[in-house]
Amino acid sequence: MQRYFISEKKQELNTTLTINGEDVHHISRVIRMQPGDKIRCCTSDGYEALCEIAEITNDLVSCHIIEWLSVNHELPVRISIASGLPKGDKLEWIIQKGTELGAYSFIPFNAARSIVKLDDKKAGKKIERWQKIAKEAAEQSYRNIVPHVFKPKSFTELLGEAKLYDVKIVAYEEAAKAGEKKNLAKAFEQLKEGESMIVVFGPEGGLTEDEIKKLEDEGFIICSFGPRILRTETAPLYLLSAVSYYFELSR
Repeated sequence: MQRYFISEKKQELNTTLTINGEDVHHISRVIRMQPGDKIRCCTSDGYEALCEIAEITNDLVSCHIIEWLSVNHELPVRISIASGLPKGDKLEWIIQKGTELGAYSFIPFNAARSIVKLDDKKAGKKIERWQKIAKEAAEQSYRNIVPHVFKPKSFTELLGEAKLYDVKIVAYEEAAKAGEKKNLAKAFEQLKEGESMIVVFGPEGGLTEDEIKKLEDEGFIICSFGPRILRTETAPLYLLSAVSYYFELSR
C-alpha cells in the first residue's frame, strides 16, 4: 500500500487530512489512484493512519481517516549520523541507505580533510535534494518519520550540537588498527531506549588527531568497528546494522 508523509501532527487532525506538493502528482498522474483507493499517511510526529482518498484536484489530495494504526517501524533509540563531507554522491548514498536502516537524522560537517567544502550559499539546493532522498527512502522502507538532514556545519558547530545527545561516539580507524574491540558495546550499554546517540565519521582521509582530541574532550567515546577498515560511506551502515541487532533483533 502506498505511503505518504504529511506536515501536520496527529493532534492537529480530526477525521480528514490533506496531501500537498509533489505527492499529488505521484498519486494522480504516476500511479493514477482514484477516490475510494486506500493509502497510508504518516504525521510529522510519527503516527500512521489508514486513509481513503475522497477527492483529487490539481493541487491536493483530500482523504478520510479510517483508523489510526499502532505500527512502529522506528529504532527504539535515536541515532544521528554526522558525516565529514565526502566526495561525489557518497553522502546521498549514506542518507538513502541510512534512512532505510533507521537513522533519525544526518549532520554533514566540514572536516579538516574534506575535499568538498559547502557554505550556506552553496548548500541550499544540496539540502533540498538530500531531504528528498530521505523522504523517498522513508516511504520505501515504511518508516514512521522522515529523518531530518541538517545544513552542513563547521566542526565547531558540530561540537556544540553534540552536547544535546545522551551518548557520543566517533569511529576512528587508528583504534581499529590498534585492536580496540570493546568500546562500541560499552556505548550501547550506556544507551537506554528512547535516548539519543550521535556518531561521527570522518571523510575519505579520516579525522585528524586534533579533531579526535577535541571530540574526546567533549566526551566522545573512540570506537573501532572491527579489524577491517571501512569506507566513509560503509561505516555508518555498519553502525546502524549493529544498533538494530543490539536493540531490536537480540531482545
